[in-house]
Amino acid sequence: MNMISGKNIEIAYEKNIVIKDLDIEIKRGEILTILGTNGCGKSTLLKGISRVIPYKNGTISLENEIIHNINSKEFAKRLAFVSQNNEIPEDITVEEFVRYGRTPHKKWYELLNEDDEKIVSWAMEICKIEKFSKRKVMSLSGGERQKVWIAMVLAQKTSVLLLDEPTTYLDICHQFEIMELIKELNKKLGITIVMVLHDLNQASQYSDRVLVLKDGKKYIEGDTREVLTKELVREVYKVETEVEYYNELPYFKLRGLL
Repeated sequence: MNMISGKNIEIAYEKNIVIKDLDIEIKRGEILTILGTNGCGKSTLLKGISRVIPYKNGTISLENEIIHNINSKEFAKRLAFVSQNNEIPEDITVEEFVRYGRTPHKKWYELLNEDDEKIVSWAMEICKIEKFSKRKVMSLSGGERQKVWIAMVLAQKTSVLLLDEPTTYLDICHQFEIMELIKELNKKLGITIVMVLHDLNQASQYSDRVLVLKDGKKYIEGDTREVLTKELVREVYKVETEVEYYNELPYFKLRGLL
């Protein structure tokens, strides 16, 4: 069963059409990575799926329901989105911020109960941030803050997680930590993951399938091992690469510009 599906999606910023006549199918429980050059519409597509921006034409469905027919609280219980440019209020602790993830499950006048607090603790434990739960979020490193964001949306208890360039600006150690965490959320908790990446080798290692966009349209979609080839990289990214295979997965070495 598809978790998310879309037909003839068109998304525009005023008169500038970014996503054009796009069909998508995202399977329940998979990791799908969206690839493509800068400006091809990757982040725009995520924002359309997450209702951050409206789509102009077509339909997008979550578990066979048109997303704009789902009320906001119910939608937030089912799908979470972590953008690449997140702002966190100053003077707030990690634990306080993760508690925000319970907001969709509460009425405006309700306080968090014992079950909510257990979920908050569980989310921090999964993301390995409980040791600095009392620290101010703004005092943390970029990689630590990214884990705090993931813990917050994990506390929402959604079945779908959208991530826009989750490893951007992070050093190689924190990139690895974040990607391993994403894999754990998928494999152990069954969360459907849709993410935008620039690193082809990360996409190869961590994705079940990839969707490649070019000029706002679907260029190709399919199994990671079948789609990611040196020919694809040459055609889409205009660079020459050398490919090696490890556990049947392709790894790319940049050789030069075309």
